[in-house]
Amino acid sequence: MPHFLCTTCTTQFAESPAPPPRCPMCEDERQYVPASGQGWTTLERLCGSHTNGWRMLEPDLLAVQTTPSLGIGQRALLVRTPAGNFLWDCIALLDGATEAMIRAFGGLAGIAISHPHYYSSMVEWGRAFGCPVWLHQADRAHVMRPDPCLRFWEGEEQPVLPGLTLHRLGGHFAGGTVAHWARGAGVLLSGDILQVLPDRKHLGFMRSYPCLIPLPPEQVRRMAARCEALAFDAIYGAFEGREITTGGKQAVARSAERYCRWVAGMVEP
Repeated sequence: MPHFLCTTCTTQFAESPAPPPRCPMCEDERQYVPASGQGWTTLERLCGSHTNGWRMLEPDLLAVQTTPSLGIGQRALLVRTPAGNFLWDCIALLDGATEAMIRAFGGLAGIAISHPHYYSSMVEWGRAFGCPVWLHQADRAHVMRPDPCLRFWEGEEQPVLPGLTLHRLGGHFAGGTVAHWARGAGVLLSGDILQVLPDRKHLGFMRSYPCLIPLPPEQVRRMAARCEALAFDAIYGAFEGREITTGGKQAVARSAERYCRWVAGMVEP
């Protein structure tokens, strides 16, 4: 039986003879069901209509993204380390060309996902490369296709490869996670837990981006404090072109201060 994917968020569901009656991920207040109604597809259909493209962001860091844009439109990042390759966040389309490309790089030692909106077809990826998919335990209820490849971690940080560590920031979701790569001056892979904004100088913090639901200032201050404890200069976000290549740590502090002043009503409009 097929594993249907929601066309709005690309979450993949457990096998069923017919599409699920609803998508709990889209019905959550952080996402939305389109006015046109819920739609469904399968990985097999996507392989006939979409392709993945690659972009090198810096040595040993590549982005893979689907065209035409699919679902939320996020990219996944391939981190290449001496201990193996690691995929940060996930996209729905895993086709033969993508699998061949990653195998040519040496396969995957693991996958980690920042939050449930990017769970997508994570089980397909974990099974294809025989690697664990790291998810924070706090978001376990949002898994729509359980599988033994899923590895749930708890607490505030989790090493996954030498020099690569997951950190729970919360915010967008209770288990909202960023990845810290101890390379050079340090790299933060932020998904949209910290949303790199178009000016590439600031970041956004929201409970829901499409529904414009803000986070309380105390949560944003806590997120910024956790980032302050990490050594990093560059930040790579969830979407094409959303990266801060230098001064990232200062950008988090500056953006959190700006956000909290406005949300707390400390700035005159």
